[in-house]
Amino acid sequence: MTAPSQITPESLADRDVLRTLAAEPLVGLAAGRALLMQLAHPAVARGVAEHSDFAERPLARLFGTLDFLLIVTFGTPEQVARIAAKVRGIHTTVRGEDYSGNDPDLQLWVNATLIDSALHVYEHVIRGGDPALAEAYYRQARVVAEVLGCPLESQPPDLAAFRAYMAATLAALKVTGTAREVAAAVLWPRRLRTLAPALAVFRLLTAALLPDELRDQFGLPWTPARRRTAGALLRTARLGRRLTPAPLRRPPEPLLVRLAAYRVNRTLSARRARRRAA
Repeated sequence: MTAPSQITPESLADRDVLRTLAAEPLVGLAAGRALLMQLAHPAVARGVAEHSDFAERPLARLFGTLDFLLIVTFGTPEQVARIAAKVRGIHTTVRGEDYSGNDPDLQLWVNATLIDSALHVYEHVIRGGDPALAEAYYRQARVVAEVLGCPLESQPPDLAAFRAYMAATLAALKVTGTAREVAAAVLWPRRLRTLAPALAVFRLLTAALLPDELRDQFGLPWTPARRRTAGALLRTARLGRRLTPAPLRRPPEPLLVRLAAYRVNRTLSARRARRRAA
């Protein structure tokens, strides 16, 4: 296993484009897409199923990943170092047959789904047409996997190589029954029935944004009527973005970091308490 990379101010210096795209609320529409793409990797699906209480807290994995991403994107080097050390510590306990939470290849895949999903929204929902921005975003977003132990030299060096990696990996993936079980708990959570309308939109947009082959393998319903509804929702979201000034649609970055750090620390504390009680 590769030793975790040393986090230095230099390794976090270039985050301007990463921050620009991460601050766009529309990028959050692809959160479900990224999660299901992660679960499509059998090792990730087994790790989540065997080392999390996804049935009781179905959205914990999703929000935990997003919170970590927010801290790495907007936090100071000291904040990033602290949260990365805590997450690496948790990952050392995530072990099973043929997988490890600190496996650089799995860290690469998890971050790749986040990068690919953000770029998918930028290119197909926001309709951004700047290839230089996409290239810069990819290069800067690699730091998310780097701080967890996947060195830059183990990651695709540029956007073209990243696209090739994604295509090859997606072609080789086969969604397992375990992955479908975890996905169902997230998309149809029994304990969150009061959020039924929002979850219905979440399911619809997740299905709309997923690659076709994964949508089929997860067995998500997809009809012409659902396609039209999803298209209307995405067009409305795009129009809303155009009509809303950037300062109004982007929460203050320090607030995002504080809230994310609070949620991550609370989740890690609860996890330690459950392990002590087990």
